[in-house]
Amino acid sequence: MTVTPRILDRTISGPAAWTRADIDPSAFRVELNQAARGELMAAARSLRQQPVPLLALRPDSYDMPACRAAMARVKAVLTDGPRFALLSRLPMEELSLDEAKALYWMLSAMLARPVAQKLDGTIVYEVQDTGQQALPGSGIRPDKTNIDLQFHNDNAYNFLMPEFVALLCVRQARDGGMSLVMSFATAHNALRERHRELMPRFYQPFWFDRQREFHPGEPTTFSAPLFIRDGERLHARLSLHQIRGGYALRGGMDNETTAAVEAIREVFTDENLQFQFRLQAGDIQYVANREVGHSRTEFHDFDEADRRRLLIRLWLRNEGAQGYIG
Repeated sequence: MTVTPRILDRTISGPAAWTRADIDPSAFRVELNQAARGELMAAARSLRQQPVPLLALRPDSYDMPACRAAMARVKAVLTDGPRFALLSRLPMEELSLDEAKALYWMLSAMLARPVAQKLDGTIVYEVQDTGQQALPGSGIRPDKTNIDLQFHNDNAYNFLMPEFVALLCVRQARDGGMSLVMSFATAHNALRERHRELMPRFYQPFWFDRQREFHPGEPTTFSAPLFIRDGERLHARLSLHQIRGGYALRGGMDNETTAAVEAIREVFTDENLQFQFRLQAGDIQYVANREVGHSRTEFHDFDEADRRRLLIRLWLRNEGAQGYIG
């Protein structure tokens, strides 16, 4: 029996459906005030005296009411605002990398539970260019390269995507590597306006490259629609790199799928629908992963290893198990 998908056939409005012209820094930026920074440094000093493994730390490991208030504002932005937030900033100049990771972990866990980002259980993930190529079926994720990532949501090629994705900027690249975000509700509006004839296709399954994150004998690809209605809320799986890889592994795209992918690529290049900013050391970017796509431009790095671009990523969700599959 064929089930007809419930297509959201209306223009989406409200704070989730923004364009570049709508965005004001006050809508997404949250500052760590003096009290919050004091709480963080007190926690760092305590960790120096009495080290605790990062994975054992909890949001309530230390008394941090000002930090908790800041993260409540971040969560309000992610759930009722533009669905992306910039928390500014951890005092990186006063912290070791391990201390920064610990504080970042506790702040982020105030939003939701950190979960594994790889089948091997990796839960704290380094985003850094390794010089490798992200080819179909290779298992090399694009975030391990310096290429333009295009808009995507993380882990779109798995059963249960993270609800929130966090990125702590440790070091920026020599040049390039600008951060970008786009509302998937706005992308849906643009596709409906420009390519109405393709809307049914977006609600039908596409093949995704699973990036070699599967057990022996399991399929190399994953199938899911690009848009899914959650009541009157829209969720998306829009990762063109993994879709192209999935179809390369499956033998190629038909004409309608090719047209749908090209329509998405066209919308993703519309600068009026995206917002761009540069992360500074200590800034933390949060996105509502099922509603906002994030990207970064191509970058060129420093030669010295200790100056190369480095971001630390966390995936956050309270649903399902804490492992990768969820």
